[in-house]
Amino acid sequence: MELISKILITIVALEHLYILYMEMFAWETLGKKTFRTIPAELFKPTKSLAANQGLYNGFLSAGLIWSLFIADKAWSGNVAAFFLGCVIVAGIYGALSAARRIFFVQALPAIIALMFVLLR
Repeated sequence: MELISKILITIVALEHLYILYMEMFAWETLGKKTFRTIPAELFKPTKSLAANQGLYNGFLSAGLIWSLFIADKAWSGNVAAFFLGCVIVAGIYGALSAARRIFFVQALPAIIALMFVLLR
């Protein structure tokens, strides 16, 4: 269970590093390919807003990565659970406010990872 939970935490962390990159540095290229429902002319004026969102995704990723390096099993699990919980809340909110698929892309992997963290 320990190894599986760490692999799942890593996957969620890598996903959020990718989101950080897309929103902070590739909003006008990868962002357009990912968010097809946003009109193309809105990507340039929303670049700083997307970068702000990307920064928050980076914080989520940093917290998850930090949890992997904590030697104390209980403390590591608590930190991982907190940051996975944040990802879950963000994914649910995104699914309700923007697109349902955000639940499956963002929240569901974090829910599965959290289940394994709680079982270890």
